Amino acid sequence: MALKYHPDKNPNETEKFKSISQAYEVLSDPKKREIYDQGGEEAIKGGAGSGGGFEFHSAMDIFDMFFGGHGRQRGPRKTKDLVHQIKVTLKEMYNGNTRKLAVTKDVICEKCKGVGGKEGAVETCPTCQGTGIQVTMNRLGPNMVQQMQSVCSECRGKKELINPKLRCKVCNGKKTTQLKKTLEVHIDKGMKDGQTIRFAGEGDQCPGVEAGDILIVLDEQDDKDFKRQGDDLLTGLDITLSEALCGFRKPIETLDARTLLVITVPGEVIKHGDVKCVENEGMPMYRSPFERGQLIIQFTVSFPPSNFIPIERLSELEKLLPPRQPVDIPENAEECTLSEFNPKEGRNYRRGEAYDDDDDEHMDHPRVQCASH
Repeated sequence: MALKYHPDKNPNETEKFKSISQAYEVLSDPKKREIYDQGGEEAIKGGAGSGGGFEFHSAMDIFDMFFGGHGRQRGPRKTKDLVHQIKVTLKEMYNGNTRKLAVTKDVICEKCKGVGGKEGAVETCPTCQGTGIQVTMNRLGPNMVQQMQSVCSECRGKKELINPKLRCKVCNGKKTTQLKKTLEVHIDKGMKDGQTIRFAGEGDQCPGVEAGDILIVLDEQDDKDFKRQGDDLLTGLDITLSEALCGFRKPIETLDARTLLVITVPGEVIKHGDVKCVENEGMPMYRSPFERGQLIIQFTVSFPPSNFIPIERLSELEKLLPPRQPVDIPENAEECTLSEFNPKEGRNYRRGEAYDDDDDEHMDHPRVQCASH
């Protein structure tokens, strides 16, 4: 039940979790259990023989009570990790690179060694008795009491106060100061968008708490010539109709400044939209940089403009191309010519027709007479 109703999982079940912890404290303490057996819950709440009843701290302290300090967190508590995002080009992820990143973090004050002041400056908060929490009881009616819990207004949840006269002048009693540090971020070949580089122990420092980590998240930027798809690279190549039919030799510059010469096999026809690939010329694989994915090439075939050769020579071209397929044309077929298509004009034309039809349906008699004349 402690796991089920823990505040991290069920933030709205704080009171339920406290009830569970109170029950466990009674059952695990032979003296309190004896008091309960003799006088019930009222005897426990009255604090008979228990020094004034229960004294609870943070939810984590209660949780540790159940599991002997080995609950959700194993080992010392840590400060929150610091997360930074850096923009990385596809070229950097292909070749690898080292980037410098300036970060600002909290470090323990060297002057007071993280105490916050001179000797004797720190004292337990008298308002919350060092719990960081204030508990108030409101009577709502007969046998009805509402218990409310809030952060201590005196120490603001820090559980202690520092005498202003003895406060450290460097950190002003905060126990930490800010430090700017430059990190060297090594981007390995083949790293991916969203991948994290961890700097262990480089996060904020806090007295009595282990420093967290700094996490660098890579944000891959689009490239003008290549698109990444896993370990493969995609690119486009424009060729003419002559090159598509008769072959070509085309250079492609890679992300590491090499030049690949793409050559078609004699007699091979490349159609518009065809996709081919070059093995082992894609992205380097992470931690196996000598292995690469595929370089995938999609072809765009550019056709020549109308009347690119004299009409009288079209028959010569036709002799070189595959023969036409026979077409069965009905005797009553009507010839029509093709014109350039403009979607906008087409919509206006259809809209105009619709208006004309609508007008025809609603024509009054005088207009019909007028049209007949």
